[in-house]
Amino acid sequence: TRGRANIIRAVLERRLDDNADPLLSESLEIALSNCLSCKACKSECPSNVDMAKLKAEFLQHYYDDNGVPFRSKLIANFNRSSQLGALLPGIYNFVMTNSFVSGLVKRFSGFAPGRSMPTMHSTTLMSWYRKHQKELKPNAGSRKVYLFCDEFTNFNDTKIGIQAILLLEQLGYTVVIPEHVESGRAWLSKGLIRQGQKIANQNISLLKDIVTDDSPLIGVEPSAILTFRDEYPDLASEALLPAAKLLVQRAFLIDEFIAAEIEKGHIRKEQFTTSPRKIKLHGHCQQKAISSVAPSVKLLSLPENYTVETIPSGCCGMAGSFGYEKEHFDLSMKIGELVLFPTVRQQDDAVIIAAPGTSCRHQIKDGTGRKAQHPVEVLFEALV
Repeated sequence: TRGRANIIRAVLERRLDDNADPLLSESLEIALSNCLSCKACKSECPSNVDMAKLKAEFLQHYYDDNGVPFRSKLIANFNRSSQLGALLPGIYNFVMTNSFVSGLVKRFSGFAPGRSMPTMHSTTLMSWYRKHQKELKPNAGSRKVYLFCDEFTNFNDTKIGIQAILLLEQLGYTVVIPEHVESGRAWLSKGLIRQGQKIANQNISLLKDIVTDDSPLIGVEPSAILTFRDEYPDLASEALLPAAKLLVQRAFLIDEFIAAEIEKGHIRKEQFTTSPRKIKLHGHCQQKAISSVAPSVKLLSLPENYTVETIPSGCCGMAGSFGYEKEHFDLSMKIGELVLFPTVRQQDDAVIIAAPGTSCRHQIKDGTGRKAQHPVEVLFEALV
């Protein structure tokens, strides 16, 4: 982080003269190419430098002059391509998992040959939710919460989204998925800030009049829901800035919401199994930078005989799309090998590996062959 910050300073002070416009500097593009955008610097750097935001801002200017690479467009349009894939999930999954066909796709798109690709669930969370709502008996006395149906949970991690809804309902809450659009995370991660800003303002407009202190907005995927707390206030139009600041206070990871409800006594250990389980938890990078891993630990520790240990790992190495890209794959796996992969491999099959982030779970699977679970899945399975 210090090295990249120094190069940014040198470029802005025109001490590197490879381009008349410092925001079009090829030196800066090269220097930032290996930045994972993990946001660890936001909380760990003494100066709280948010290199991910600086990188995104730079890339928007760089793309304006040099054009947007095809792979960046493909990644940014994840939600749109997933909508198409969800129409025929069987065919999509065949393309993504067949070694020959997926190999051609990876070569054409610039993804690493050794990286497995995410697959579609047989249904989307929104489709399941609409059907579920028709079958559900209303509970007038329950507290209402709004669930942000992010693009990753909607298309890929549908099972986690379903279990999140069922868990909250069985604990006495009414879950409503409000009208909203994608989170914009994929656009922002690739430096396409203008489109990310449009999405941010859409979501703020759609949610500002319904999300309250009593009916908060909660999300399953850290990188998506925490966008409301991190990037949205910076991207909001002047007219929507007050609403964006209110959403900062009312948008929570589902881990945070459940942990707070445990603290208030609304969710109790008696509602869960007493069977002993051991859990190893890997926290998501943005969760560590914007929130905390503590709520996940509290959630997972609720069943009486569950013991939780956090893995002392940094970034898993996947960092959104970083670990998929062919030039970053080896570095991605080396990062995983620092702490995370060896720790997971040391655990016997009875130990639960928990990870809130979809990228983290994918990286753990590719690096160790172990299936990691979202904390919500663990708590749902512990219900009695």
